[in-house]
Amino acid sequence: MTSVLITQPIVLGSLLALGLTLLPATPSRAQSITPAAPPLIKQGNQLRINGRPFPGLWTHWQNANTPNQQSVGISDAVMRQRLGFALNDSNDFRQQPVQWFSENPIPLKTRFSPRGGYRYLDVTALAQTLGWQVQPQGNVLNLSTPAAQVLSLKAGNQPWGRRLVFTLDRPAPWRITRLTNSRYGKADRGLTLTLDAVADPTLLKAFKVTPGNGVKSLKVTQAGRQMTLQGAIAGTMQPIVSMLTNPNRLVIDIRATPAKPRNILWAPGVQWREQVIGVGGRQFPVVWVAINPSQPGVNLKPIWGNSRALVGTQPLSTMAQLSQAAAAINGGFFNRTNRTPLGAIRRDGRWSSSPILNRGVAAWNPQGQMQMGRMMLRETLTTATGKTFTVVSRDSGYRRAGIALYTPTWGSNYTPLNKVETIITVANNQVVNQRPSQSARAFSIPPNGYLLVLRNFKTASASLVPGTQLNIQTTTVPAVFNPFPEVMGAGPLLLTNGRVVLNATAEQFKPPFGTQAASRSGIAQTAEGTVLLAAAHNRVGGPGPTLREWALILRQLGGVNALNLDGGSSTTLYLGGQLLDRHAVTAARVQNGIGVFVQPPN
Repeated sequence: MTSVLITQPIVLGSLLALGLTLLPATPSRAQSITPAAPPLIKQGNQLRINGRPFPGLWTHWQNANTPNQQSVGISDAVMRQRLGFALNDSNDFRQQPVQWFSENPIPLKTRFSPRGGYRYLDVTALAQTLGWQVQPQGNVLNLSTPAAQVLSLKAGNQPWGRRLVFTLDRPAPWRITRLTNSRYGKADRGLTLTLDAVADPTLLKAFKVTPGNGVKSLKVTQAGRQMTLQGAIAGTMQPIVSMLTNPNRLVIDIRATPAKPRNILWAPGVQWREQVIGVGGRQFPVVWVAINPSQPGVNLKPIWGNSRALVGTQPLSTMAQLSQAAAAINGGFFNRTNRTPLGAIRRDGRWSSSPILNRGVAAWNPQGQMQMGRMMLRETLTTATGKTFTVVSRDSGYRRAGIALYTPTWGSNYTPLNKVETIITVANNQVVNQRPSQSARAFSIPPNGYLLVLRNFKTASASLVPGTQLNIQTTTVPAVFNPFPEVMGAGPLLLTNGRVVLNATAEQFKPPFGTQAASRSGIAQTAEGTVLLAAAHNRVGGPGPTLREWALILRQLGGVNALNLDGGSSTTLYLGGQLLDRHAVTAARVQNGIGVFVQPPN
């Protein structure tokens, strides 16, 4: 019997019809939200599953068509990552078929967050069927599942690796709590999988897994109501977990072959895809999100982690959640020490950071049009007397000789990036003062102006004395990029009109960047205008793709224009509260990304 706390008066008969039991009221600290119908009763961001706390989103709402009935939803990320549910393919965003120790898929209705960015699965009827106890309590959703017991533990060698089988008397939640990434497919990977079940101690004592067939070490321990499988597997291997019924079994295959393809219409205009792509006789598991930019309510924008400044880094998941993006991928390059951008960022028609080194960019507008190519920004500073100077960078961590510009977009202060610089303060288009960089640790950026930073360019000082009136003109080179309000730069450019145009040297990437194999992320556009945000970490049995292989992979996905984004440890693809391409504990902090914003359907 499912138990749900109800905080608004309802008819008792409707609870009984749903098989729900009214529990004693508890104080609510959940944030009050008043969205469009169906109205929320409460929501929260913490779960307690069989007594153990986890971060995770849930919601509790009143049904629109049957106002006397209420439902509880758990985000699909939590269902997948905390409870072990498999999300099956679907071409209807209104429902999500799932499997959980079940012979046939179970369709669950979906509900989108009124603030955008998350999708919930209605578990009301499912919880009743499975015998879960579900109780919202303040910001926490308490979820208790019937106690489960492991009846047998088996491990066996297979031609492709190792298979572990846990036979259970009933379904039980499971989760992979740790899966460390290997570097270029060479290092071992740490694996921790937990199962909410108990076993006879003699069964645990008899269970032995010898090294070999992709396994370095594995052992099973038990603490309270939880079993833990922990150890190390070869860097080219991964755990593929499946659930079977009659009898209930949790099967863990340690193998190099990736899981089956995935194709889920996650929201209108947003499709979650996974597939193995063959290039040159090699197999690459690729995960991507396909975006229809012409879909009403769907928009793409650059995002970064600090709402008050451009400087700073965050995990992409944090960045996406702070900006309320439904999906996101890491964006351009950045200086990890200074946490500053190294490439073009333009949002809502306003330049946040200038491009560097004539590298590739992706530019787009709200109408779904996109342009990719190599781009520079030409900014000219003109004094009242007619003298002109070139601004070599705007709000950028890239340092070169000349005049750099720092606006309030950078933050409230500028900390010198070089030992010797001349800092010129400009307010209301007039020079206020000049100071050497050694005169202060940080220099205030006026909210009604900007700073000009002179690096190895002392001759300009004489023309930029206090009282000088200034004017700045900005244009892109080529000019075709001028009308596009959104720009993200990275590089190298990979595809143009279906042709591979990779030239890492022309974009001033240093060897071996152009030829090494690594984790990759990228943005591509198909002939139909669909935007692909894609990531790949490895090939089957080896390291990730080279840039040329990555270009060919994106072309096989349907891309005709494509740009490489920052890769390696930065590669991260996010959707609705979960990372699709890697375990969250392995995700590096990044400086910026591309966010997908989805207006929830009615």
